[in-house]
Amino acid sequence: MEAVLRQQIEKIVPLTDDEFRFVLSHFSVGNYKKHQYIVQQENSVPYVYFVVKGFLKSFYIDKSGKNHILQFAMKDWWITDNQGFYNNQNATLNIDCLEDTQTYYITLENREKLCAELQKMEFFFLQKMTAGNIALQNRILSLMSKNSQERYLQFIQLYPDLIQRLPKTLVASYLGISRETLSRLSH
Repeated sequence: MEAVLRQQIEKIVPLTDDEFRFVLSHFSVGNYKKHQYIVQQENSVPYVYFVVKGFLKSFYIDKSGKNHILQFAMKDWWITDNQGFYNNQNATLNIDCLEDTQTYYITLENREKLCAELQKMEFFFLQKMTAGNIALQNRILSLMSKNSQERYLQFIQLYPDLIQRLPKTLVASYLGISRETLSRLSH
């Protein structure tokens, strides 16, 4: 399990064994069951999570009760409600485990201590945040400018393994289309 986190970090910054032990001391391990929420709307958001094993979805429930999926997260991905976590506010999103899931998680306080004491980690988190912002920007632009078929083809191209792993209702919700439209597109 430790190797997964170390590989994730070392894609961006090299670490000595002592540095990695120091990094690891700031994280805790979480084990969650399928359908368990790790973040719920209106509750505090004390952690950002690194997925070691499993699969999660981040979603918003609007006033009419409709679910809007913002993000999926699988092995090697990071997930939280950023607004709640970084601004010390209650969550606007929910994060639910689609499979049994194992994570490393870190508090904002520990993340800040880690970055202050090991600048490599500040650079690492900056790179991860930048990549996340770029992905979010691309997702918004896709929703604004592409038709349902183009969004579906882009999803398959970006996440070919997810199409087999996810129920069609979740894929449709992520793409902002009906399940019926997705069925037409996938045949």
